[in-house]
Amino acid sequence: MALIEAGGLTVLRDAKPVVRDVSLTLGAGEVLGLVGPNGSGKSTLVKALLGLLPHAQGSVKLVDRELGRHAPEERARLVGYLPQHPIIHWPLRVAELVALGRYPRHRAGERDAAADREAVERAMAAVHVGALATRPATELSGGERMRVHIARLLAGGHAALCADEPTASLDPYYQLDIMETLRQVAAGGIGVLVVLHELELAARYCDRLIVLADGAVAAEGPPDLALSDEVLARVFRVSAVRGRHGDQTFLLPLRAT
Repeated sequence: MALIEAGGLTVLRDAKPVVRDVSLTLGAGEVLGLVGPNGSGKSTLVKALLGLLPHAQGSVKLVDRELGRHAPEERARLVGYLPQHPIIHWPLRVAELVALGRYPRHRAGERDAAADREAVERAMAAVHVGALATRPATELSGGERMRVHIARLLAGGHAALCADEPTASLDPYYQLDIMETLRQVAAGGIGVLVVLHELELAARYCDRLIVLADGAVAAEGPPDLALSDEVLARVFRVSAVRGRHGDQTFLLPLRAT
């Protein structure tokens, strides 16, 4: 079943298309990566898929139902969203911030203190921030804050997750850890849409990729196909060294000469 489905989606900014005729599906249990150069429309597309930005043409469905037929609180319950560069305005303790991920379920009448506590603890453990539970979130490093935001996302119990550059500001260990966590989440039947700049992470951890260029789909498919030498040269202006370790693919971008 498609958790998120878009057909011919076009988004305008100042009457000019910034997303052009994009179609995609996110299925249960898969990690779908969205990659492309800066300014290619990745974040705008994600916001349009969630109804946070209007679209001029095309359609969006969440769980086989037109986006506009879902009340905002129902959208929030179905799909968790981690925006690019999330900001923490108040000195909430980490556990309190992660618990905000449960709020859409409370709006749906699913308030259960024991279930909330278990979900928060499980989410914090998944990204290794349990030891920070009582710390004010405003006192954390950038990398720690990002992991806390991801824990909030995981705590929601959503059918699908949309994460816009969740590996930004993380050191290599936690970049790998977050991507492995998202793969584990998908293995449990949740659909994961992730925006990435790191092509090596996209090649290694995503089941499928959509490559955007100038707001349109330049390539899509399994990583080996979507990040072919031709696509890398045409869209990203790089070449690559490729390899395999076990069942994983590695891609090292190189500056084109």
